[in-house]
Amino acid sequence: MVHRILADLVVCLHLGFIFFAVLGGMLIFRWRWVVWLHLPAILWSAWIEYTGGICPLTPLENTLRTRGGIVGYTTSFIEHYLIPVIYPAHLTRNIQLLLGTLVLAINAGAYWRIFICKNSK
Repeated sequence: MVHRILADLVVCLHLGFIFFAVLGGMLIFRWRWVVWLHLPAILWSAWIEYTGGICPLTPLENTLRTRGGIVGYTTSFIEHYLIPVIYPAHLTRNIQLLLGTLVLAINAGAYWRIFICKNSK
């Protein structure tokens, strides 16, 4: 039972990290120091997507699920939890590249607005 709860907590942490990586640039409008946490999150997220890598949280979750008596999944976190909601097909390499680019583009816009537009006034 404890392993199942821990696996669910890892899923929540993983999802929270994804939201932070994608939308965390908006927090910089309020707290500039967040940039030091957010930039590594962006780079890690984009690197995982561009290289086709697996985030270490995915094997951790699967290990906890297996120890809790539940079969883990063989795909990535994004393919297992998010893609079925967003896309009907399986995660492809092109979709991974698109996701990595979206992380960078969304945050580039936020950073541009904060650091370039604000400083040019």
